[in-house]
Amino acid sequence: MTVDELQIVNYCHRSCTPLLNIMRLPKDEAFALAYEMAEQNKETTAFYRFSDFENYYPRRLKTDKLLYDCFLELGGKPLQEHPLSFVLQGSDYLDGWFDCGIVTRIPLNHIDSEDISFTYGDSMAVLERNGSFTMLTKDMLLKEIADFNGTIEEFLANVADKYNYVEVQVWNDECLRV
Repeated sequence: MTVDELQIVNYCHRSCTPLLNIMRLPKDEAFALAYEMAEQNKETTAFYRFSDFENYYPRRLKTDKLLYDCFLELGGKPLQEHPLSFVLQGSDYLDGWFDCGIVTRIPLNHIDSEDISFTYGDSMAVLERNGSFTMLTKDMLLKEIADFNGTIEEFLANVADKYNYVEVQVWNDECLRV
């Protein structure tokens, strides 16, 4: 595999619309939708967080604010407060988490550095576990891949062993229209 073949992958349950973020809704609408989705999908792992949205919502707000601020510091130009979430090259774990639903793949090389950031693992989980996360720009990630002593597949496997996947935050919805 080459760097030009890398893709970002978004997973979405069949009962949802791909490439949306519940955190972009007004608070009352977000809570109503979260409870509705949790009620309609009781057996789906992805919706467990929505059944306790009162706990999830402030944690997600805090994480997104830190992601946003960090991205700005790294020279990013976010057009949204809340990014759309992807993973680099996909994740069997997340595919199952979303009940093998809708999968959207976009070539990484179609997205400018100022529109995309990366964290090792789930940003909210890493933040809550470690008190911080490491964010990378596209250029920083590609340098880490280039500096890695092995193939891209080995790099991704190494990250997966530690963090499950590379989370991708897309801050400009327009760049996804390929």
